[in-house]
Amino acid sequence: MINGIMNIYKEAGYTSHDVVAKLRGIVKQKKIGHTGTLDPDAVGVLPVCFGSATKLCDLMTDKTKEYEAVMRLGVTTDTQDLSGKILTQSEIHFNETEVEQAVMCFMGGYGQIPPMYSALKVHGKKLYELAREGKEIERQPRHVEIFAIRILEICLPKVRFVVSCSKGTYIRTLCADIGERLGCGAAMASLIRTRVGNFHIADSISLSKVEELVRQGTYQDYVIAPDSVFMEYEGATVKNQAENALANGNKLDSCQLEFDHRKHFMDGDLLRVYSGNREFRAVYIFVENESVFKPYKMFL
Repeated sequence: MINGIMNIYKEAGYTSHDVVAKLRGIVKQKKIGHTGTLDPDAVGVLPVCFGSATKLCDLMTDKTKEYEAVMRLGVTTDTQDLSGKILTQSEIHFNETEVEQAVMCFMGGYGQIPPMYSALKVHGKKLYELAREGKEIERQPRHVEIFAIRILEICLPKVRFVVSCSKGTYIRTLCADIGERLGCGAAMASLIRTRVGNFHIADSISLSKVEELVRQGTYQDYVIAPDSVFMEYEGATVKNQAENALANGNKLDSCQLEFDHRKHFMDGDLLRVYSGNREFRAVYIFVENESVFKPYKMFL
């Protein structure tokens, strides 16, 4: 069984669920999960977790993401991208400087209203299912963070830009909001996800590449260890007398651990924990008022 992460390049026409289904067939393994939905028309980085690493799926969705997008000004659609039904069309009456100013206004945090064509659930039903039934319901704004925006090219009515953002950010909604600010409307023309956390598009591999690697028996060379996601945190190896405590997911105190570097921790600090033979086993969290480390995620 594979236990780790693959940096998959999702191609256009596939849903994230499709990618997982195809991988199950390719590697003959059921326990697989993806780390964040990409629209069928979008392409790019989709980290996929296998085996015990599926416990990372919810944590990976929290990672900062980076996209390269093309926005088409002067048009709005029901899906907020060019695959949808055109609702309005407008003339463009502004210059590149005005466009740049409108784009940069979205730097920082803002309340973004999720689109109807999205996988978010309301009362157990996905929004896009309601949208396909011709229904539109009120959605509450969700706080998102735009950490950086870099405009690559302005060739009106199109604008190509790179954006780094928090989880839950819809880039097509960002395009629509920029268009609304300009007063002409806008829709997303294309989207490439170039990064999720430390997973970059340059290192991603396609499904056909995975198939080739499986035939060659070399796919394990592209499986990334689960602890790679936590390398910003301190590491520690359990001492011999604490092996059973770790195996059972018990609390650990400092005297049961050999730390890689640090000795002092603050409440809520995370710690990578390894067995005596340096196999990754868990992420623990420090609880200051008890002076112990408690299990946060186990990878036994």
